[in-house]
Amino acid sequence: MENQTKKVWFITGASKGIGLSLTRQLLQQGHAVAATSRSVKQLPQAVAFSTNQFLPLAMDLTNEESVAQALAKTVETFGRVDVVVNNAGYGLLGSLEELTDQEARKNFEVNVFGALNVIRKALPYLRRQNSGHIFNISSIGGMNGNFPGFGVYCATKFAVNGFTEALAVEVEPFNIKVTVVMPGYIRTNFLTESSLVTPQSPMAEYANAREMQTLHQEQINGNQPGDPEKVAAALIQTATSENPPVHLLLGSDAYDMATAKLDSLGQEFAQWVEVSQSVGFEVEV
Repeated sequence: MENQTKKVWFITGASKGIGLSLTRQLLQQGHAVAATSRSVKQLPQAVAFSTNQFLPLAMDLTNEESVAQALAKTVETFGRVDVVVNNAGYGLLGSLEELTDQEARKNFEVNVFGALNVIRKALPYLRRQNSGHIFNISSIGGMNGNFPGFGVYCATKFAVNGFTEALAVEVEPFNIKVTVVMPGYIRTNFLTESSLVTPQSPMAEYANAREMQTLHQEQINGNQPGDPEKVAAALIQTATSENPPVHLLLGSDAYDMATAKLDSLGQEFAQWVEVSQSVGFEVEV
């Protein structure tokens, strides 16, 4: 590309929410964007921005060959890939007992293994370049699982947080940066029926899960404090940093929940420190 300050971005889940806001802002700033979605027809209509720097791609996250083809097409078109954003995913709201094995596995298949597919296929390009940045979009639910009914979803995001931390040190020798992004409540369509799946067979016994569902769908939805346009701007800003964070909280609510979780852990660890330290072998003096 003529202007080396402009980068090539590869974004999953680009037809709505944070992915769409990010795609639009990048194109307006002159960056090249390979934007993926399950349906390629949705992308040009949603982005509504005409430029040869925009490459809409149909991609099935759960199919490694589809992911490989999308990344190959990106490099064929733009010559490289600089920033990878694992944004695609969906919410699942149901207690652990009422969700079937199939429902739980499907959430992991998209939120966890889909992201791993992208990482696995992108890294050969990034390693050869000896540069790049991978953003894995997690959630504050990847650090705080105190949400009845969101256990499986939180587990997928805890997994994303965990493998991101490992990935960051694995690829450090190749000059590749890695950031896990933990947003709070962002005003997107995440809490609508198209993005939040509920159990096929709900159980009346789990009133707390139903209350959580009602709270999110009827009260929080449409009233989230986070602005997706500002989230996109924050990601673009972070991508320009020479020393980007491995962990990035987005939203005052996310920051408050994260710090409260850390305080709670510290108190609990201190309360049980004697038991924690009691399991070692006695050291002979």
